[in-house]
Amino acid sequence: MFLALPSDNPSPFWAQLRLALTIARRELRGGLSGFRIFLACLALGVGAIATVQSVSGGILDALRSDGRAILGGDVALRLLYREASPDQLGWMQQRGQVVVSGEMRAMARDPADLGKAALVELKGVGPGYPLYGQFTLTSGPVDIQSVLAKKDGTWGAVVEQTLADRLEIGEGASLKVGDMTVQVRGIIGREPDKAGSGSFNLGPRMMVADGALRESGLVQPGSLVTWSYLLKLPPGSDVKAFREGLKADHPNAGWRIRDYTDAAPQLARFVDRLTLFLTLVGLTALLVGGVGVGNAVRSYLDGKTATIATLKCVGARGGLVFEAYLAQILALAAVGIAIGLVIGTIAPIAAGRVLADLLPITARIGVYPGGLAVAAGFGLLTALAFSLWPLARAREVPAAALFRDAVAPARTRLRPGYLALMVLSGLGLAGLAVATAEEKGFAAVFVAGSLATLGAFWLAGWAVTKGAARLGRPRQPVLRLALANIHRPGNPTGAVVLSLGLGLTVLVAISLIEGNFRREVQDTIPKDAPAFFFVDIQQDQVEDFRATVLGVPGTDRLDMVPNLRGRITAVNGTEAEKALVNREHAWVLNGDRGITYQAEAPEGDVVTAGAWWPKDYQGPPKLAIYKDVADAFGIGPGATLTVNILGRDIEAEVAVVRDLDFRNVGINYTIVFAPGTLEAAPQTFVATLHTTAEAEPVVQRAVASKYANITMVRVKDALDTVNSIITNIGMAVRVTAAVTLLAGTLVLAGAIAAGHKRRVYDSVVLKVLGATRGTVLRAFLLEYGLLGLITAAVAGALGTLTAWAVLTQVMDIEWNFMPLAVIGTALLCTAITLTLGFIGTWRALGQPAAPLLRND
Repeated sequence: MFLALPSDNPSPFWAQLRLALTIARRELRGGLSGFRIFLACLALGVGAIATVQSVSGGILDALRSDGRAILGGDVALRLLYREASPDQLGWMQQRGQVVVSGEMRAMARDPADLGKAALVELKGVGPGYPLYGQFTLTSGPVDIQSVLAKKDGTWGAVVEQTLADRLEIGEGASLKVGDMTVQVRGIIGREPDKAGSGSFNLGPRMMVADGALRESGLVQPGSLVTWSYLLKLPPGSDVKAFREGLKADHPNAGWRIRDYTDAAPQLARFVDRLTLFLTLVGLTALLVGGVGVGNAVRSYLDGKTATIATLKCVGARGGLVFEAYLAQILALAAVGIAIGLVIGTIAPIAAGRVLADLLPITARIGVYPGGLAVAAGFGLLTALAFSLWPLARAREVPAAALFRDAVAPARTRLRPGYLALMVLSGLGLAGLAVATAEEKGFAAVFVAGSLATLGAFWLAGWAVTKGAARLGRPRQPVLRLALANIHRPGNPTGAVVLSLGLGLTVLVAISLIEGNFRREVQDTIPKDAPAFFFVDIQQDQVEDFRATVLGVPGTDRLDMVPNLRGRITAVNGTEAEKALVNREHAWVLNGDRGITYQAEAPEGDVVTAGAWWPKDYQGPPKLAIYKDVADAFGIGPGATLTVNILGRDIEAEVAVVRDLDFRNVGINYTIVFAPGTLEAAPQTFVATLHTTAEAEPVVQRAVASKYANITMVRVKDALDTVNSIITNIGMAVRVTAAVTLLAGTLVLAGAIAAGHKRRVYDSVVLKVLGATRGTVLRAFLLEYGLLGLITAAVAGALGTLTAWAVLTQVMDIEWNFMPLAVIGTALLCTAITLTLGFIGTWRALGQPAAPLLRND
C-alpha cells in the first residue's frame, strides 16, 4: 500500500502544508531519540541568555525605579574638599529640602589602645537624612538621626560588620575618630544611597552625625572631604529646569551634578557592560550548541535515509521533504526554547539571593518579557541557522544517492533560495546580537570574531581530515586504524573540533586576560614600592611627623609634598569644556584634580615637551601637566591653563608636558605648579614611606596613637582589596564561560552518540577479524586523543590572539604570554575528549557480535 502523495504538479499551498505537517506529526510519534542533545543545547543557551537578561533587567529596573533612594535625593550636588558658600546653600534651600553630608577616609581607633586602628570610610550625615529610602541596621529599620544623636555628651556611630570584626568590637563599644570618642550603637544593614556615591572604598563604612564629623577635628582647610548636598524638590518640579537654573546662577561653582534619572551611572555602566559580556557568552554557548543542533539534525536525517528515499521514490517532491522535516525541527526547537525560558524564569530568583549581599541596591528580580523574547529569538535563529544546511541537502539529494550516502556522500549544490534562508538566519542572529547590545561596536566585533573562529575551526577540522588521509597506511595497526577513523566517510572530526574549540578558545582568552590584569596590578609593582600612604598631614605637623616616622628603625625614605585641589576652568582663555578636543581624555574635567608645587622634577618623570624651571625660579605662574591633559586640549608648552583653587582662578603658562608611570605606586600629580604661587593657600601634605616588613606595625601604631587626623593607607591592604575584586570578577567570568564549555561537552557527547551505531559495527567486525578488545580500545582512544590535542592547539592559538588583542588594543596593558594557562586548557580539552570517547568506545565494545551479524 502506497502513501498518496502529490505529483510534481504544483499543489495548493495549504494542502501542501497540511500534508507536510501530517508527515512531521507521524515522524514525531517515534519519540525524541537523537534529539536530546539538540534540546539540551538550545535549552542551555536560551536559559543562560534569559537568566542574564532577567537579572540585569532587575538591577537596571531598580536603578530606574529607586533612583531617588539610590541617589539620596531628587538632585545631588557634590563638591570636593570645600563646602558650598552661604549664598549657594541659600539658593538650594529656597528650592527644596537640603541634607548635607561629608565623606572622607579616616582612622578609627580603640580608645584603650590607640595603636589598634583601622582605615574607615567616614560619613557624616545632617538632619533629615535620608530624604528617600529606608536606613536599616542588622536589627531592623531605625530612625538613624536618633541613633546618631549626641546623648550624655557622646555622639553615636554605626559601622559595617567588617569594621566590628577587624577591631573586635560590638554594640556599645567606644571608638576614637580624630579628637572625638563615639559610641557604636549598631551594625549597618543597608545604607540606601551607598551606590549613589560612586566612590571606591578601601575601608568599611562608619557613619556619624554631621555635627560629630565637624567636632572630630578632621575637617580642616584642605582636608580630603567630599561634601554632598542632597535635595528633595517640591512635587511636580522639573529636574531639568532646576539643573539649568543652577548652572545659570552658579556657573563656576565646580560641583558635580546628578539627578535621580542617573542615580548610579558607574553601577549602571558596569551592569550594562556585564550584561553585554554575559549575553555574548550565552550566545557563544548557543553557537557551540548550534553545532550540536546541526549534528543532531544531520544524524537524524541520516537515520531517515530509507524513509526519505521511499517518499521520493513514490513521488514526493523535494520541497515536501524539506517542509515536513523543517516542521519537526521547529517543533523540537520550540520545546528546547520553552525549557530554556523556564530556566531563565527560575534561575534569576536564585541569582537574586546571591546578589543581595553583593549589590548596594535591591534588585527587582522578576519575569521580564523583553529579555525572554530576546533569548527566544536567539534560540530560534540558532536552530534555523544550523539546521537549514542538512535539511536543504536532504531535499536536493536524489533518492538513489541517499541509499549510498553513508559510504559515498553526494556532492550537492543548494538552490539559491535555501542559501538565502541560511544567510538571512545567520544575519538575523548577528543583527539581534548587535541590536540588543548597549555597545554595538563591541558586539559587532564579537560577532565577526565568532564567525572567524567558527570558520577557523571548520578549516581545522577539514585540514585534519585531509591530513590524516594523506598520511597513508602506517605499519602500526593501532595508528592506522585511528587515522582511518579520522578521515573515513561520516567521521566525527569536524564535530569534535568545532564543539570543543569555541568554548576552549573563550576559556584560554579569559585565563590570559585575567592573569595579565592581575600581573599588571600585583607583579609589576616595583620592589621599592612604599609601604604606606599618609593623607591630611597638617602644615604644623610636618616636621614632627617626619621625626616620628623616621625615628622608627627600618624606615629609610619619606617623600612628602603639599596637596591642594583645583579644577581646570579655561584653556588659552577659552572655557575648558569648549576647549576640549579629545573626548577620550574628558576625565580631566570631572571635578577637582590633585595639585602640588615643587622646585625640582619628580623622580622618574619623563619630559615629552618643554623643560623644567630652575630650582630657584621666581616669576609668573608656570606649571607642568600630564600628557593626557595636553592631549585633551591639544596643547603644549606656551599654552595657558586656568585652574580654580579654593574659588580663585590662577592662570599659568604650561612649561612642561610629562609622562607618568602610575605603576610605581608613588606620589603622582597631573598638575604641578612652579614655586611662588601656592605657598600661602590652605593646604595639607601627603606622604609615602618606605619601611621594612618588621617596621610596618611599629609605624602603624606610632602614627595611629599620635596623630588623630592623619589617614594612613597600607599599600599591601589596598592591593589586597583590588586583588580581591579581580578574583571575584575572574571567578564569575570563568563560571559563566564554563557554560560554553558545557555546551561544547554536550555537543561532543552528541557527536559520539550519533556515531555509536557505526562504532558498534566497526568494533564487531574488528573483533571477528581477530582484534583484541585492547587493540580496538587503544585505536579509538588514540583517535580521540589526537583530535583533542589538535583542537586544544587551535583553541590555544586563537584564545591567545584574542587575549593579546583585548589587552594591548582595548585595555592598553602590557602583554605577557602565560603558557600554563594554555597548557591547562589543552589538558582539559584532551581529558574531556578522551573521557567521552572512552565511554562511547567501551559501550560499543560491550555489544555482542552474533546478533549484529545475523541482522546484517
